[in-house]
Amino acid sequence: MARDVVVLDYGSGNVRSAVRALERVGATVTLTGDPHAALDCDGLFVPGVGNFHACMAGLAEARGPRIIGRRLSGGRPVLGVCVGMQVLFEGSTEPSDAPLEGMAEWPGTVERLPADVVPHMGWSTVAAGSGSRLFAGVEGERFYFVHSYAAQRWTLEATGPFERVAPVVTWARHGADFVAAVENGPLSATQFHPEKSGDAGAQLLENWVRSL
Repeated sequence: MARDVVVLDYGSGNVRSAVRALERVGATVTLTGDPHAALDCDGLFVPGVGNFHACMAGLAEARGPRIIGRRLSGGRPVLGVCVGMQVLFEGSTEPSDAPLEGMAEWPGTVERLPADVVPHMGWSTVAAGSGSRLFAGVEGERFYFVHSYAAQRWTLEATGPFERVAPVVTWARHGADFVAAVENGPLSATQFHPEKSGDAGAQLLENWVRSL
């Protein structure tokens, strides 16, 4: 049975490639900012292009934080991509005339990559976290990145009875190690663009859609 996916339309840029990529792996896809559709779908895809703070402003205008929070409280899947991943952290050091805090689903601040060449634009290999379902079959593949900022630390460590549901963190490197993806219960995110990552990206999206 085809899974119903909404690509959240909040003014983050051209997301038609994401719609087409999700359709190619068997999802029934709607591009919309309608909150009811975003709450009711099997999976919510949250894109993000450009500046962290501009994306947060657009999400706030579209009631994105409330939609995402309600979905997660009900255990309903969300996948954030690129800046759509970054806004899940507490904040960013990216310059802005009107800085906004992130959604703080995860602790930490997104910071500029300490590399000789920024932005990081192109293909990089990832080191998938142990037990990753998102990267099943593509654990050591290359994915397409376009970004200057990233989360370079992961501090949400599950201990005791929560160890069995600890987030799965995938890493990549450009000047420093950075978080390339996270799988945390119903909330998943990638710093790279799976919709622009060829066969490996298609497999990752198919893995996500099949999990819905």
